Amino acid sequence: MNLTRRMERRASTPTRSTTYTARFPVLFRCLPLKEPWFFMRKPGTPTHTVALNEYMKDDFFIKIETWHKPDTGTTENPHGLPPEEWEDIEIVPIDIADRSQVDDVDYKPEEDPAIYHSGKTGRGPLGPEWKKELHNGNCPYMTAYKLVTVHFRWWGLQGRVENFIHKQEKRLFTNFHRQLFCWLDRWVDLTMDDIRRMEEETQRELDQMRSQGSVRGMKAGED
Repeated sequence: MNLTRRMERRASTPTRSTTYTARFPVLFRCLPLKEPWFFMRKPGTPTHTVALNEYMKDDFFIKIETWHKPDTGTTENPHGLPPEEWEDIEIVPIDIADRSQVDDVDYKPEEDPAIYHSGKTGRGPLGPEWKKELHNGNCPYMTAYKLVTVHFRWWGLQGRVENFIHKQEKRLFTNFHRQLFCWLDRWVDLTMDDIRRMEEETQRELDQMRSQGSVRGMKAGED
């Protein structure tokens, strides 16, 4: 089986983590399919997500494995891969305060950690040396290590589609974690019961939009 794998490494300063669920868009409108494509999320552990497609079955999947570590991106091989597999992994660092990592179409000043200041916690804005500055204070921090494995077996399209998906996953991770930091005052006081209730409400809204509404979400960038 031919796979492409990349590890996205993102550091930020949240005080707790929760499950994030996203729906994949229909990526391949050019393919001659008579039926629409639907993507399913197979729930595993809170740090393991697999996206499958019923049309392609074993010929297509996206697997995202996440480890959260209390460091600033310094852990080597956080997923404990065998040496021969780790050598083939492309490491893609993500800095949520780096404006150059954000596409112009995605940029919003109110979601820029280099500008945002939390009124409740006093955190932010994040300067160019923010990761080094964390070691000099008592602010909690962590890095989300995401191992993304993509398999798309379709003659003539495999490499291009796999690279495209990796690019969009990086974009999704970057934008979401920038938002997470800049929405700090909205969630820092939430209890686990609050979070579970919000997850249930969000799931109901997503189910309703899928059955009644139009397609929404992040538009795929240019290849």
